[in-house]
Amino acid sequence: MKVLIATEKPFAKRAVDGIKEILAEAEYEVALLEKYTDKAELLAAVADVDALIVRSDKVTAEVLEAARNLKIVVRAGAGFDNVDCEEAKRRGIVVMNTPGQNSNAVAELAVALMIFISRNQFTPGTGAEIQGKTLGIHAYGNVGKLVGRKGKALGMNVIAYDPFITDDSVFENDGVEKVASVEELYSRADFLSLHIPATAQTKGSIGYDLLTSMPKGATLVNTARKEVIDEAGVLKALTEREDLRYVSDIAPDTAAEMSERLGKRFFATPKKMGAETAEANINAGLAAARQIVDYFVNGNTRFQVNR
Repeated sequence: MKVLIATEKPFAKRAVDGIKEILAEAEYEVALLEKYTDKAELLAAVADVDALIVRSDKVTAEVLEAARNLKIVVRAGAGFDNVDCEEAKRRGIVVMNTPGQNSNAVAELAVALMIFISRNQFTPGTGAEIQGKTLGIHAYGNVGKLVGRKGKALGMNVIAYDPFITDDSVFENDGVEKVASVEELYSRADFLSLHIPATAQTKGSIGYDLLTSMPKGATLVNTARKEVIDEAGVLKALTEREDLRYVSDIAPDTAAEMSERLGKRFFATPKKMGAETAEANINAGLAAARQIVDYFVNGNTRFQVNR
């Protein structure tokens, strides 16, 4: 078996070494393509590989077509919208992600962004504390749970909404109140931490109506996906409501306009930073390698996302 690690934004060296060690133990050949700048490099590199490990790299229909022997793609991370899952399914290629490996890194960043924006982006002036505030979690998956637990540890009241979790004990065991609707979640949250995936149903779903329903002084925190935000709606809401704030680790397309019009009520990191820790980098890479071996040796498809 030949496995390609294709990362425009490379793994840490320790992660690459660990991936190679896991694959070498399974007697797989490993190829490495890092910091590539031309899609043609990726198209050439995938031509004879059986498995592919990527981060945020685009695995399009063109890439899949070029990969004549490809049997499995593993996206090292939780999101997988950078992979054409339908085309992969049509070609009989398994697509997996590595859920949970980046979760703590993203959760810590979400909390850090709340504190950062509450303290006026660490500039002079009177800020506010997050203790005693209500934290709303939109989607109570791996990251949402960790954000909620960290919020409670900091003295926040935590509420959550996730229509895909029908077992109320999931919330109750964490001391989190499950709310009945997304509208209720936003109307009660002083801080709203967003963790929904980018799907046909969620793209552009967070906008004017939800933001203007939030309490006075509320903040939307987005460490999910840029595509779920209705940027025009959010900008309109924050223009009309000068008490609202928006902070994100995914710079919107209108970031320059938002920054100019909203001042310190808006902040976005220059690049997506949620999983940018050494620990998350290593964990996700090693998990991807182990899942490939487990798939070829045992047929394990537990983390397949394109069934």
